[in-house]
Amino acid sequence: MKVIVFGLGYVGFTAMCCIARSGHKVVGIDISEKKVRAILKGQAPIIEPQVQDMLRDGLEKGLIDADTEISSHLDDADLAIVCVGTPSAPDGSHNMGFIADVSRQIAAALSANRAAPLTVAYRSTIRPGTIEELILPVFRSALGDTEADRLVTLVYNPEFLREGSAVDDYFAPPKIVIGTRDGQPNVAMEELNRGIDSPVFHVGYREAEFTKFMDNTWHAVKVAYANEIGRVCLSLGISAAQVHDIFKSDTKLNISPYYTRPGGAFGGSCLPKDVRALQYLGGDSGTNMPLVDSLLRSNEAHKHRLFEYAIHGLKPGSKVLLAGVAFKAGTDDLRESPNVDLARKLLTAGYELDIYDPAVVADQLVGANLGYAFSHLPTLQRMLVDRETAENRNYDRIIATNATVKDLTLRADADIRDLGTLP
Repeated sequence: MKVIVFGLGYVGFTAMCCIARSGHKVVGIDISEKKVRAILKGQAPIIEPQVQDMLRDGLEKGLIDADTEISSHLDDADLAIVCVGTPSAPDGSHNMGFIADVSRQIAAALSANRAAPLTVAYRSTIRPGTIEELILPVFRSALGDTEADRLVTLVYNPEFLREGSAVDDYFAPPKIVIGTRDGQPNVAMEELNRGIDSPVFHVGYREAEFTKFMDNTWHAVKVAYANEIGRVCLSLGISAAQVHDIFKSDTKLNISPYYTRPGGAFGGSCLPKDVRALQYLGGDSGTNMPLVDSLLRSNEAHKHRLFEYAIHGLKPGSKVLLAGVAFKAGTDDLRESPNVDLARKLLTAGYELDIYDPAVVADQLVGANLGYAFSHLPTLQRMLVDRETAENRNYDRIIATNATVKDLTLRADADIRDLGTLP
């Protein structure tokens, strides 16, 4: 197949590389000229395991291309995948501006001479009803009802990629969800997912659209609940690690150990955004959801408690190393990373702060990641240190936020406070 991917952020770029690895021709479209130029030179715009090699392999085989304009790329395409951002709006809902805009661009670029309809699959997280109430009307407004139905087949296909393991998750997802108008399989999506062994759910649009809300809010619930227990354990002198071992041993009733370990706050590009959007959805539909409404407040309380735990016993002005500022080790995504908030608190409290995170290169950040990083930590570039400095400078305390600290060979007597797993 020939596949067009709109939006080359974490989800879109990873998808492009994985689709090319499967043998399909892929063209990535993004408004960032810098990002497109880098891709065409074989330079991945994100830090994520495996994608750099996959990009170069795809370019060498002629399976990957990138552009800032749609031009004629859709003329012989079989499938278009939309991966543009749906950031939080001021009221907590998802901002659908990018979705609407790219839908209009696709409609305008479609050739009336197509022999078969183009399947347009949306992977961005969107509120239930978006396909029917926003996206379909955009296509029908631009093309007319009859032509829209003839030229386009709309699909909602949520993704389940975790940063740090996105490639493995693409080829071995926990499930595949395909939302269509009639809940029936789509030929292009069947071909895209050929060879992937995973449970497949063919459902209507709204059931598919709601999947990510349910999943991500549940993950947020697990993290927040575990951290509330962890805070109580810290206050009462109870071992949170032992309590967690007991809890997770019950795989029959407590489900699984994932997202239940007391430790770091939740963050990143998905959970906070989707919790806000589900809060908005609840209010918009008159549904009372007190637990969901409490999640972000609980997470903020936990971030502050972790800050208190991190600095306990430290004198003002102490020299501190923060090992890991990105949300996850081995990636450069700083969007809503609780570690960015921790760094700000440490600076505000007057500590002398260095940051070690080899995946974060300040002058290579792009897009929303760049904007978030420098609006929240404008002095980030000055605080970043290399491995040699991190290992040899005398710090009063080393604060480990994620697995980044495992890269370092530290003195046996180093004062390390691990926030990823509470004691």
